[in-house]
Amino acid sequence: MPLPPPSAPRQRLHVRSVVYEGWQREDGMFDIEARLVDTKDHDYELLVGTRPAGEPVHDMWARVTIGRDFVVRELVACTDRMPYPGACDRITDRYPQLVGANLMHGFRKTLFDALGGVRGCSHLTELIAFLPTAALQTFAGLRSEIEPHEDKPFQLDRCHALEHTTETVRRYYPKWYRGPADVNAANKELS
Repeated sequence: MPLPPPSAPRQRLHVRSVVYEGWQREDGMFDIEARLVDTKDHDYELLVGTRPAGEPVHDMWARVTIGRDFVVRELVACTDRMPYPGACDRITDRYPQLVGANLMHGFRKTLFDALGGVRGCSHLTELIAFLPTAALQTFAGLRSEIEPHEDKPFQLDRCHALEHTTETVRRYYPKWYRGPADVNAANKELS
């Protein structure tokens, strides 16, 4: 369902486009590429000059290479368009310090501890922060959801719809369903 119509007439001023693409490589690794582009619908006055309407204010990229274990083997970041050339783009070489981190285990904390605030570029850091979700979606199509799961499926208990006490889990993942009665019994056992 799309958004309802706005309650007042309006004029668009800004567009931020963010795209993530997942790729399987011939060597068995996976690349997740991300791109962030900011444009204005009007000429934009910057201290370094005017950016014409439609020309990117920001155009930034990141690519992470991972295995099926989600461990970062390589991370490359680049900034093609920025408000302050020669300044904004100097930070991209710090991002490879995330090599060795695991996208599924504390990645965002590691990212923000290492490159949050003035230690990194706010736009690149924000773009890279969502690589774990894009990686999950990349892998989701590689394993059938209808295969029997010996281990708890990763997506359970990470979203309100897939919380282990919901009707959705009871219906589609009955092995992992823990209804209200099951939760009460488990709590009594812990007491």
